[in-house]
Amino acid sequence: MMYPFMTLNDNTEIVHSEMMSDGTVKVYIETPDEKVCFRHASCWLPEYRWEEIYGFSDEEIAKFQEIIESTAHKIPYAL
Repeated sequence: MMYPFMTLNDNTEIVHSEMMSDGTVKVYIETPDEKVCFRHASCWLPEYRWEEIYGFSDEEIAKFQEIIESTAHKIPYAL
């Protein structure tokens, strides 16, 4: 199950999972897009390992990395 965490000004939604059995937490980012429907990416905590990146530039992923790093302590299960 995924839990809402944050909505950015451009309607990007950031949600997170519960802690998995291996101690990781999935953070999922999704932004509506007229051309491709949704751009999305997943980041696994605590490693900040990115996967399934679709439609986001390296600069956007770097911005999301900063957001997640600065707020991870507020994500239940992440620490």
